[in-house]
Amino acid sequence: MAISKLHLLFLLSLVSLSLHRPVLSDNDEEDILLKGLNDYRTSLNLTTLTHNNNAECLADELADQFKNQPCTNTTGPASVPGSQPGFQDFPKFLTKCRLDITATRDGEIMQACVPNLDATLVLSNFTKSRYNKNLNDSKFTGIGIASDDNWIVVILTTNTTEGGYTPATKDSNSGALAFGVNGVVSSCLLVLLFSCFMF
Repeated sequence: MAISKLHLLFLLSLVSLSLHRPVLSDNDEEDILLKGLNDYRTSLNLTTLTHNNNAECLADELADQFKNQPCTNTTGPASVPGSQPGFQDFPKFLTKCRLDITATRDGEIMQACVPNLDATLVLSNFTKSRYNKNLNDSKFTGIGIASDDNWIVVILTTNTTEGGYTPATKDSNSGALAFGVNGVVSSCLLVLLFSCFMF
């Protein structure tokens, strides 16, 4: 039984479209917190914070560092400023995220430990604590959020060279096309479709 080229085109189009479904985030805590923080800032007539991949990379490294620490009064927003332990691996984290220390100087790192990362409590830990001073500051324009276990880390960025969390060096792969699995499969289907019409 021969398949007409029109039927084949229709079938391949359906397969291709089904591969390009929106990807749901596995980081619901971060998405919920970002929406809550932006709603909070909007209520203060401040601009919303935009996602910053580099700040998120650093937040992810820091959250991973915190994950085995218990929640105490010496960690998170309830702590006395300066009493929190320093990040001894901070230079390593900057290197991994391709950041220069000067591009992080004006940013702000905030962390909270909330059992089970309850969304309401997480938001309160940032908006109803000493962290709200940073959230109320219009100089912050970007954000990176990451969580691990009971910890969530928020990094606020600016649009300045000292706080924009821009890469330390130009990424050698920045001009290359990056394909995920769906992109490769779709490309293969398009080549197959093209070859069917050529013969």
